[in-house]
Amino acid sequence: MNKYRKLAGNTLIFAIGSFGAKILSYLLVRLYTGCMTESEFSTADLIYQTVNVIYPIVSFCMADAIIRFGIDKGYDNKKVFSNAVFAAVIGLTFFAMLSPIMNFFDVIKNYGFLLYVCCYCSTFRQLASNYVRAAGLVKLFAADGIMSMLTVAISNILLLKVFGMGVTGYILSTIISDSLSFIGLTIIAQIYKKLDIKFINLKLLKEMLKYAIPLVPVYVLWWIISASDRWFVYKMVSPVDNGIYSVSYKIPGLLITLTTLFFQAWQMSAIENKDEKDISSFYKTVFGAYTSIVFIAAAGIIMLVKPLTYILVDDKPGKNFIFAYHYTPVLIIAMVFQCFCQFLSSIYNTHKKSVNSLWTSLAAAVINVALNFILIPHFKVYGAAIATALSYFTCYAIRIFDARKITPFKVAHLKIAINTLIICYMAYAASAELPFVYIQLSLLFVIITVLNFDAVIKTLKKILKK
Repeated sequence: MNKYRKLAGNTLIFAIGSFGAKILSYLLVRLYTGCMTESEFSTADLIYQTVNVIYPIVSFCMADAIIRFGIDKGYDNKKVFSNAVFAAVIGLTFFAMLSPIMNFFDVIKNYGFLLYVCCYCSTFRQLASNYVRAAGLVKLFAADGIMSMLTVAISNILLLKVFGMGVTGYILSTIISDSLSFIGLTIIAQIYKKLDIKFINLKLLKEMLKYAIPLVPVYVLWWIISASDRWFVYKMVSPVDNGIYSVSYKIPGLLITLTTLFFQAWQMSAIENKDEKDISSFYKTVFGAYTSIVFIAAAGIIMLVKPLTYILVDDKPGKNFIFAYHYTPVLIIAMVFQCFCQFLSSIYNTHKKSVNSLWTSLAAAVINVALNFILIPHFKVYGAAIATALSYFTCYAIRIFDARKITPFKVAHLKIAINTLIICYMAYAASAELPFVYIQLSLLFVIITVLNFDAVIKTLKKILKK
């Protein structure tokens, strides 16, 4: 099959299966902001972000190893999955012994046990989910996304709206969703048949760990770039401001949602086609279209950021969640470069260059922490958003040159620079609410669309080509 068409087909399947579920997740923000105060939502979000960084660490990033080795036809899927589960169980066992450490953190000490259970469930859900994707069961993977989100929605409505369980209900909803997802995938895909102690192979386990271990600090560093700013705002500004800032991440998350649907399919194509003679042309074409779509989507979201925020949050008297739209445009710029960094990471994953992911993430994380300390005292919450945007740009600037040493392909640097300048002005205009702001944003959105339309059309022609 035409590799462009296969990539488009897989992306479409992921989109059909996940987009509706993702939209539902954004609609839930109105429930969260209606049922929790700014401080409660701040705590819930910090716990959620903490879980997201802990479970890859304690499982030695075996979910990532399943994708890399499971898709590669040179490895036995049963052995890959069994070794991954074996390593993850060892990691979770050690984490259970260390879990009392959570009591030293004021924000999460009352939820230490729930945090551990949440990490445990998230780990096994990711192992099962990535095995399904690596095995090529993309329709099942997409269907699981829908069911998981529906489970989260129903659980949150019951636990937050009906029983008023606040932060505890928020965490329990994630636990319930991940548990049911793992059980469902295990039964439907018969994953239990792929798990056997006789499949554990020390040579393969060593190879998987060699690939995955460098990704552990990468996850930590990526968390520093993408989530530690909320801890900085919590401590250096206030829990209430952090609750508002946490909401401001939700709309930029729309951009990540759109690109993640593509990335899940792209990751499979990059590994499957790694030895193709025209791989440089493949990367050039796909990256060109990808950057164009991201810039168009980012400009559109910035243009609509204020009305989207009013739709997203429950603006009850006495609550200030609505002011999140002031910080959102800057975070959209941050997400643009996060998307580009994610694409370039596929080169490292394909060629097992996880050390490159490590050092490029380290550079960005150092910039992020330093800028948080410098900017937040002067610009408060805006400082955190700017620090995040600049750190993602730093990571992109390094990776766009480093990754292309491994897989060379041409990049339209001037076009990316022009797009970046335009969306930066759009972000400033939207945040500052300049005069005639909607007219300005609409005109700039049209310019961005015209500037990037050609790359998208060229890629569509390749997809439709027989």
